[in-house]
Amino acid sequence: MITEKEQQFIVYWEQERTARSTVRSKLLSGLPVAVLFSVPVLLLLFVVYEFFPEWYTKMSKATTGTFVTIVIAVFISVLFFAYFRMHYKWEMNEQYYRELKKKATIPGSEIKQ
Repeated sequence: MITEKEQQFIVYWEQERTARSTVRSKLLSGLPVAVLFSVPVLLLLFVVYEFFPEWYTKMSKATTGTFVTIVIAVFISVLFFAYFRMHYKWEMNEQYYRELKKKATIPGSEIKQ
C-alpha cells in the first residue's frame, strides 16, 4: 500500500528528476556542503602562509609554491565531493522512486490514507 506521503514523493520526483540529473545541477547544489568541508583546510593554509611562512619551509624543506598546489588539490576535492555527494542522493531518490512505482503497480496497492 502506498501512503499519501509516498504518492507526494512520486509526483515530486517525476517533476524534479530530469532537472536534477544534470552535472551542472549536481555541482551547484552540492557546492555549499563541499565548501564547508574545505574551509578549515584553506583557513589553516592561510594562517600558516601569513603568520608562519618560514616555519613551514624550514620544517618540510618545501617551497612556497607548494601552497598553490595544495589549494588546487583542495579545489579539485571540493568539486569531486560536491558532484558525487549529489549524485549519490539522486541515485537514492531514483531507487526509492522506482521501488514506489513498482509497489504502486501491484494489484491491490491503493493509496492508504
